[in-house]
Amino acid sequence: MRKAFIVVSIFFILCFSVVTIFVSDYIAYAQGNIFWGSRGEEVRVVQDKLKRWGYYDGSVDGIYGYRTFLAVRSFQSKNGLQVDGIVGPQTRKALGMVVSQPASRGISRSDDVYLLARAITGEARGEPYTGQVAVGAVILNRVRDSRFPNSIASVIYQPGAFTAVADGQINMEPVESCMRAARDALNGWDPTGGALYFWNPATSTSQWIWRLKPTLKIGKHWFAVGPY
Repeated sequence: MRKAFIVVSIFFILCFSVVTIFVSDYIAYAQGNIFWGSRGEEVRVVQDKLKRWGYYDGSVDGIYGYRTFLAVRSFQSKNGLQVDGIVGPQTRKALGMVVSQPASRGISRSDDVYLLARAITGEARGEPYTGQVAVGAVILNRVRDSRFPNSIASVIYQPGAFTAVADGQINMEPVESCMRAARDALNGWDPTGGALYFWNPATSTSQWIWRLKPTLKIGKHWFAVGPY
């Protein structure tokens, strides 16, 4: 009888574990998260970003398997996020992906696309379209660089980082071209070749900016990877 009781107990423990895992995965799915077993374009986006940033060495196939899981956990650990292998809202933000919101609310003002577009509008709305994308790319390059904060919002609002924040132009409604530029930058277009800085030499008042070695000029902005 004792042996039968132990076998039955183990059986129920295993059943409970399976149900718990299923419920956890269902909740993650219901919340729009990406996790082990997910498939599709968003998984490809995650894989592509993590591959370009050195976390993932597998195929960009849109299938969330073991390698993708390990890469996500490694990225989360490096960026101070909850290490659970699930691409939820905070991990999405850190990856520069759109955070899903209820349809009735439309585009959230905390949406990375919207915030990036506001920054581009404040800094480059009068620039050529390529120059607008370039400004967005600089912000995203900083997100990927360990010397800067690890999210779009924290890079944009880093004290003293952008004139548009200091003078309030960040609060302007983004113009249509800047919305498109934000999406293009988030989708990987970087006209700057990895620049971390940009400035207009005709209006810049920072003395430190002249320590930078310009590598590219688009419109009125100069771009640089780093100091001389």
